[in-house]
Order: sequence, then C-alpha cells, then structure tokens
Amino acid sequence: MANPKWKTPRSKTRSRRAANWKLNPVTTVECSQCHQAKLPHFVCPACGFYDGRLVVEPKDEHAGHSHG
Repeated sequence: MANPKWKTPRSKTRSRRAANWKLNPVTTVECSQCHQAKLPHFVCPACGFYDGRLVVEPKDEHAGHSHG
C-alpha cells in the first residue's frame, strides 16, 4: 500500500476546503396577492396569504412598541 512521502502543506488543504464555501443566492418568487418577494412554498410575510387564501393574519409593524 502506497504512503505519501511528504505532508500536504497547510496552504493546499486550506484552499481545497475554501473552494466549497460559496453562498448560493436566495430563491424568491412573487406573492400572487401583494406582489412582494417571498420564499417559495412559504406564507407571504407581508400579507399572510399562501396558495390564494389567507393563512396567517399579517403582523402589525407597530404592535407592542411605545415610541414616546
């Protein structure tokens, strides 16, 4: 069985490892109700619709906040 004659340098292993660290862009689709960008197969965070029907009541932006 063959054995390596030299230890692989750290710079070579580091570049091999870093080659798989790229990020993929997030896939978004347009909501059929409010036309905002949303994740596919998820409830729209802006209007609460999914598959043409209201599933979740949309959150009020200022609920629970006291600006005074």
